[in-house]
Formats: sequence, C-alpha cells, structure tokens
Amino acid sequence: MLGRREPEIYGSTSLEDINRLLQAEADLFQVSLQCFQSNHEGALVDRIQGAFGLVDGILINPAAYTHTSIAIRDALASVSIPTVEVHLSNIHRREEFRHRSYVAAIAVGQICGFGVDSYLLGLRALVNHLHNNQ
Repeated sequence: MLGRREPEIYGSTSLEDINRLLQAEADLFQVSLQCFQSNHEGALVDRIQGAFGLVDGILINPAAYTHTSIAIRDALASVSIPTVEVHLSNIHRREEFRHRSYVAAIAVGQICGFGVDSYLLGLRALVNHLHNNQ
C-alpha cells in the first residue's frame, strides 16, 4: 500500500519506485541487491533465516513489526548478519507505542524520518559498514 496509504506520513512513492532507486544505488556501489516484501511475519522470518551464509548485510524496514515482533528480532539476531533498520517516518516523533523498536538493539544502526532517503542512506551506511569491517 506504500504510496497510497497515509501519504502525509509515508509519502507518495511506491515500493516499486523505492526498489528501483535502491537498485540504482546498489549498482553505483557495485553490490548485489535482493528486495523482498511480505505482510506475513513468518515469511519475513523465513527470508531472514534463509539469508544465513548467503548475504553480507540486511537493510530492513520492519514496519509495524518493529514494535511487536520478537520473532523478527530473534531471527535477525540468530543469523548475525549486519543489519540496518530504516523507516520512512521518524518513529520517535510519532505515537508512544512506535518509540520502541525490537530491532534497534541488535542492528548496526537505525535511520528514520527522511522518507525515501532513509532507504538510500541506510543502504549507503550498510555498504560502508561492511567495507570498513571486512
């Protein structure tokens, strides 16, 4: 629903547009990028666990699961893959229940509040982190 749902909060850019922008950025950095979206917590957990040994980093917007999913947090912790958490909106300036992120404590970092740029900044931060920690 990205691009249609609450555009005053999340903007009007679609997920497909964000994925295209991320791919262009990944091409500039000469890194491989795989995009995945699901509304199902178990599918996200399966994808994270399936990444073990196959990817160097994870850029994730856990959306509402940020504040509710111990399963996603535990999946990310179990694979020990450097992770950057991103959000279009500044979750710390929103409702109190959005201030708590289960992912933040095990992530390399969190970038939020910059709209689509949160994803691009997150990818850049993740690539830099991986290059600096090889």
